[in-house]
Order: sequence, then C-alpha cells, then structure tokens
Amino acid sequence: MNLNIDFEELTADVQAIHEYWMKEAIGEARKAEALGEVPIGAVVVHEGKIIGRGYNLRETTLDSTAHAEMVAIREASRTLNSWRLLGCQLYVTLEPCPMCAGAMVQARVPLTVYGTPDPKAGCAGTLMNLLEESRFNHRTEVIQGVLQEECAELLTSFFRRLRQRPAKL
Repeated sequence: MNLNIDFEELTADVQAIHEYWMKEAIGEARKAEALGEVPIGAVVVHEGKIIGRGYNLRETTLDSTAHAEMVAIREASRTLNSWRLLGCQLYVTLEPCPMCAGAMVQARVPLTVYGTPDPKAGCAGTLMNLLEESRFNHRTEVIQGVLQEECAELLTSFFRRLRQRPAKL
C-alpha cells in the first residue's frame, strides 16, 4: 500500500478550514461592533457545524462575564446538552482572557484557535498559557494568528473611532 501524502497541500487545507471558521467569528465580532461593543466574536464548531455563537455583550448586558467565548460556550453546551464540549473547536478573534481560558479548560474544549494576541490579558500564550498548563487535568491545544491582521484591524479601528469621539460632559 502506497500512501502519497502531500503535507504542504494538507497543511494548506487545514489552514483554509481554520480561516473559514475564523471568518464566522469575525462575523460575530461585527455584530458586537454594531452595538458599540468591543468587536470580539467567537464560534464553537462540532463535527463541521457551528453549535455556539457569541460576541462581546458586556456593555449591553452590564455583565462582566458576557465575553464572546462565554456566550458561545453557553450556547454550545445547550446545543449538546452537556457542559463537556468534547470534540469541539472554539474560534475567537482575540486571544482569550483568564476567565475565558479557564472556561475552555473547564468545558474540556480540545482546540482553541484565535486571531490576534491580547498584550494586556492574553492567557493563551502572551501573558501566560492557561490553556496548555500541564498542572490542570485538561489541556486545550492552541493555534494562534489565524487571520491575525483582519482580527487586529477590527479592534484597532474600533478604538481609533472611540478616541475620536468628543468627550461627554
């Protein structure tokens, strides 16, 4: 039996799949932006289908836990009727914070893919890596930098516009 595997082609296919799902997360981030929220979006994928969507809703709901990842995890858990998100992948436009990284570990998400790093709160490799912490009973594989420029530009543009607004009296 002769298996001719083109690893470059296989890698390109995997990258294309990650980019496809990240574009879905970017679509969620745009929903947050339309509400005046920081544009961060997330999707949870299971067996090639989105089972959870979320975007940042902290200001809208006055809930500090209403991060895109948390909203998507909650919806995915309801969809699967389980707190364990085994066999799922979570795509998020910004590197997860400590709370969201902790939720991913607790939900047993096997793979997290993020767009752009978060130098102030990133816990998937920037400040620390809670997702791959060997002392936890579960670890989440991390892939970073998928559509990084597009994800970063969403945030940069949002904060630029915010700084240009006149100050409230």
